[in-house]
Amino acid sequence: MGTMATITTDPTTIESIIEKASICRIGMADGDRPYVVPVNFGYRDRILYFHSSPTGAKMDILQKNSLVCLEFDVDVEMVEAKRACKWDVKYRSVIGFGHASIVEDPAEKRRALDLMMAHYSDADYAYPEEILAKTSIVRVDVEQLTAKVSGY
Repeated sequence: MGTMATITTDPTTIESIIEKASICRIGMADGDRPYVVPVNFGYRDRILYFHSSPTGAKMDILQKNSLVCLEFDVDVEMVEAKRACKWDVKYRSVIGFGHASIVEDPAEKRRALDLMMAHYSDADYAYPEEILAKTSIVRVDVEQLTAKVSGY
C-alpha cells in the first residue's frame, strides 16, 4: 500500500524543500494542548524568522514554552487508484525542532524582515519605524531538520 518514503538529513534536499515552501507550520505546546499555526517565514543558516502581532495566543504560548516544531511541505499530489487502499500521496516535506525567542534588536528585526521578503519577492522594501515598533519578530534557532520524500 503506497510508495515507500525516503527519510534524509541531506542538507541539499532539506534546503530545496524549505526554499520552495510558501508556508511553515509552527507547532507549539500550550500546557498539555498542541497548537499549530501557519506562518510566512524567512530561513537561512538554520535560523527561521516569522512575524507576529505582539499579542495573541501564539506569543502567549511562546513566552511560556520556547520549544517548537517546524513543518514545511511542497509538491503535494494525490495519486488516485481504482481501489481505496491503493491511493497514495506524493510529497516532499521537512520536519524540524528548535527554540524560539522574540527579537528585540531593531537591526536584527530589519534583517529578519529582509530575509522574509526575499523568500517571497525580489523587490527591496523599507520598514517604517512605526510599523517596526508594532511588529514582533520571532527567531527560531533550528536544532534538528529531517526531510521526507515520497513518490519523487
